[in-house]
Amino acid sequence: MSGILDIMSSSPYGSVVGRTSAAGRRNGVRRARLLAELTQAQLAEAVGVTRQTVVAIEAGDYAPSVYLALAICDRLGETVEALFGSSGEASTLPYQVKEFS
Repeated sequence: MSGILDIMSSSPYGSVVGRTSAAGRRNGVRRARLLAELTQAQLAEAVGVTRQTVVAIEAGDYAPSVYLALAICDRLGETVEALFGSSGEASTLPYQVKEFS
């Protein structure tokens, strides 16, 4: 069994198993957390993850799941677009949203 684990850990894909990289992507989680006057530990506890996960998300080293992103947004009172969307993304949509009365 140990040999199998050694082979798996030497795989070029072994380092990304169980973790999604955000490749340094910027987000507004740190700013929103500070405005909400929460510590990383408090936010982590509120959304059910470790403080290290919050650190990685804020640094852009980890892309949270949709469920985790929604939990973070709910706790910080922000939208997913506000915290994780690309700047200017809304203006590049190929259509316009119209309200119906």
